[in-house]
Amino acid sequence: MSLVARRIREGSKKSFGMFEKAMALAAGGADLIHLEVGRPSHDTPGHIVEATVEALRAGHHHYSDMRGLAELRSAFAAKLAAENAMDVTAEQVLVTNGLTHGSYAAIMATVDPGDEVILLEPYYPQHVGKIELAGGKVVMAPLDANADFAIRADLIEAAITPATKAIVLINPCNPTGRVFTRAELEALAELAIRHDLLVISDEVYEAITFGAKHISIASLPGMAERTITLFAYTKAFAMDGWRLGCAIASPELVAAMMKITMNDVTHVNSFIQYGALEATLNGSASLAEMVAEDRAKRDLVVRALNQMPGVVCPEPEGTIYAFADVRAIGMPSQVLAERILEEAHVVVEAGSFYGPAGEGFLRVCFGSESRERIEEAMVRLGTFLGRL
Repeated sequence: MSLVARRIREGSKKSFGMFEKAMALAAGGADLIHLEVGRPSHDTPGHIVEATVEALRAGHHHYSDMRGLAELRSAFAAKLAAENAMDVTAEQVLVTNGLTHGSYAAIMATVDPGDEVILLEPYYPQHVGKIELAGGKVVMAPLDANADFAIRADLIEAAITPATKAIVLINPCNPTGRVFTRAELEALAELAIRHDLLVISDEVYEAITFGAKHISIASLPGMAERTITLFAYTKAFAMDGWRLGCAIASPELVAAMMKITMNDVTHVNSFIQYGALEATLNGSASLAEMVAEDRAKRDLVVRALNQMPGVVCPEPEGTIYAFADVRAIGMPSQVLAERILEEAHVVVEAGSFYGPAGEGFLRVCFGSESRERIEEAMVRLGTFLGRL
């Protein structure tokens, strides 16, 4: 008899992609420039830190509301009304330990064994393991690289079967940098309504856009009751280590998700929620400064990549990632990423890490290093590609 549960033994092993390979090289003292992990290079703004320290000094050391701090849930609901055209109450807001925890609770609360969940490919790999832990089956709907990875209803509908329960959407999209248009989201919404499907919408990068308008799919007609929308303070406010997010859903779905969250964490750390409250109420100036810096680094990376042989890189509309087309180089993306690591000491992610639809691309994170280190990375990368 194995002491390990079958769902763990037989499930997919979570991989950190090129990060794991880079750590082995770094252990030998190599000077690596990390453009693979989506960790913000900014520090959490000082006023958010101070609000958290003050909460500790004020004695917020104890248990709080299982759903999350009431003031935070009310403030986030007001933010959604003002910025996302989502008409929700504080009772529809569940504070989570980051978006990862929110998506786990969403999937565990809605997916039964045998249910199929569609991921749009290129996909975010972390969702795969959660679906499998719930007993669900992952089904890929590959998008067309030659159409800028646009949402096409025909490609998604081809993956729908009587067992399909949900579609996972990431908007703005990691890894492609797309911000989906209203027409694309309406096409997806029409499918969800016609086939009676749930949409789990990961919107962690909602605030990091560069001219394109982010639209929450839950704001479209008929979608509020069939969408779980997931947000986090991770990227926008450089609060990745804080592990703070919010899940938005109907009262019925929030109650179901709480059966997961109350059993795995009870509730989110009390005092750090005051930092999230400060970010929600007074974070717009800090956010604008950080997004402006991300835009400058995006422009630097895109300009440099498009001057390299065999590389075509469209401007990301959002997120902190460029998805560079390297198909002209004629080398599998994983092989190319590994050679870049070993020979240039720059860490980028192979497009194939995000599924076969990402083959022939490299994901380059421009949000994880300083501008100076990114400039050095582009010099190293250009030199390497010039030798091929």
